[in-house]
Amino acid sequence: MDLLRFVTAGSVDDGKSTLIGRLLYDTKQVFEDQWANIERASTAKGLEEVDLALLTDGLRAEREQGITIDVAYRYFTTPRRKFIIADSPGHVQYTRNMVTGASTAQLALILVDARKGVVEQTRRHSALTALLGIRHLALCVNKMDLVEWSERRFEEVGAQFQALAKQLGVDVVTLLPMAAVSGDNIVDRGDNMQWYTGPTALEFLETVEVPDPARHAALRFPVQYVIRPHTAHSARFHDYRGYAGTVAAGNVAVGAEVTVLPLNVRTTVTAIDRYEEQLGSAESGDAISIRLADDLDVGRGGMIVSSTDPAPVANRFTADLCWMSETNTLKPRGQFWIKHTSRRVRCIVESLDDRLDVSNLERVPAGDAFGLNDIGRITIRTMEPIFPDSYVTSRDTGSFILIDAATRKTVAAGMVRDVIGDEPTADWSI
Repeated sequence: MDLLRFVTAGSVDDGKSTLIGRLLYDTKQVFEDQWANIERASTAKGLEEVDLALLTDGLRAEREQGITIDVAYRYFTTPRRKFIIADSPGHVQYTRNMVTGASTAQLALILVDARKGVVEQTRRHSALTALLGIRHLALCVNKMDLVEWSERRFEEVGAQFQALAKQLGVDVVTLLPMAAVSGDNIVDRGDNMQWYTGPTALEFLETVEVPDPARHAALRFPVQYVIRPHTAHSARFHDYRGYAGTVAAGNVAVGAEVTVLPLNVRTTVTAIDRYEEQLGSAESGDAISIRLADDLDVGRGGMIVSSTDPAPVANRFTADLCWMSETNTLKPRGQFWIKHTSRRVRCIVESLDDRLDVSNLERVPAGDAFGLNDIGRITIRTMEPIFPDSYVTSRDTGSFILIDAATRKTVAAGMVRDVIGDEPTADWSI
């Protein structure tokens, strides 16, 4: 059974949380005590009916580096597929939170109110999902009950969004009419839209095919830890040296010739271990330990890559960046720690190249600084090389975060666009 990660996005009050609540309730994923709690909460709010949106309340999560991520995650399973849902906030001031929720998603459900159609926040979230590499969008035209189940209105909103998707370069768009409050066309089809012959939302989620580019890319294996026995109990394994981590892209097999970075040394894979099991091969997403034919001086931050298609070794590259700090702004010459896969080095932002105006999808001059939620193109130089692919090739090896050197807080998330070669060493003076 495969896993589908998807994010809900859209403007405030378009029904994202209610849609998730309806999915969970109608697929029998809600426990009795949960239902009793939201019944009491709905009554306390003076509501005559249960507010399904309350099923996602209380799931706000604190994530690494001290950032509060206002994204509610829910997990559910049907006989055909497993799902992880990220319910992202709709307000414009929480753009960074939406970016976080969408960063690991394979699919985006963009909700719109059938009465309002495509609004600015619809455009904003659609642009961000496209920027984050999500190539399949589903437009959920919600609240169809409030437009008298009008097929004409559904087609009008769909045409608006198709034009937007074309502008964003998104090739695959699915249009779904629904009413999350009543449940029409969420899990059950209902009787109010006889003119609609497509799938329900759940049927779509269970059957949609989402390609995984990383699975078909060249091998990228960031080393997280070197396993060496240190106890008498493990003396019989005194020759064991395993490089542990998760395959970020591609696949690896015993006997394959690989290159170890930053050493740039070629060697051969002699064994692949997973717990006490030995494997013949492993692929993207597998957590394993690799043994090599040569004992090499490489630790956390190194990378094992394909010898026929190695990763770039870069000190300088361009990237799209979302600035996340509420207290500081990003200015040229700013210095940070950059964390790329398992590698962390110092870096400097050489220049702010442009800024994305997400309301009209145009790139405009960057100005003097980036503030909270600004998104734009920058140029970065690192003190030591990193091994980035473009974000289009691999989300894992094409993404990074910037960490404030003084506070140790995450201040930005970025996506590598182009390695632009090296130039004379930058001036690292502040």
